Amino acid sequence: MIEPADLNKKELYQLLVDAAKNWLAHDGLWFQAVENKFGIESAIELDRAAWKKFTQIEARRIMKRLGMKTGGGIPALIQALKFRLYAYINKQKITEISDRRCIFQMVNCRVQETRKRKGLTDFPCKSVGIIEYTYFAQTIDPDIKTRCIFCPPDPHPDDCYCKWEFILER
Repeated sequence: MIEPADLNKKELYQLLVDAAKNWLAHDGLWFQAVENKFGIESAIELDRAAWKKFTQIEARRIMKRLGMKTGGGIPALIQALKFRLYAYINKQKITEISDRRCIFQMVNCRVQETRKRKGLTDFPCKSVGIIEYTYFAQTIDPDIKTRCIFCPPDPHPDDCYCKWEFILER
């Protein structure tokens, strides 16, 4: 019988990718169940509440795992973004990097790509994303401000679903 401790580095990484896919599948199924029972507006409202808590938990766990302290600025945020569950299943890019600012892009989004394959419009995730990225960044460093450049339902280029600016204000 194989135990997780018996897996090599590549197998452990794939296990992490599978866990991230399972997490996202559960998130989507939960959302659909709430939407089917209470409607899209209520589902998005409850999703924002869940993401507000989850994103802070995720940030704190990443910081603990990496030995990071609160207040690490943009470099700490960039490091932490690489360890989010999304990072294992979505293609992301960070550009325009300085000690005071960076731009984060979700180049390929598993949720939006699935909807596209099914012939559906983009999921309107902007209000949830504002909560998600704001609270994640502020958990890493309370002086980081988050600005949405675009996110569905906003129009976006074909090579990127959403774009966020993070600015250190101290």
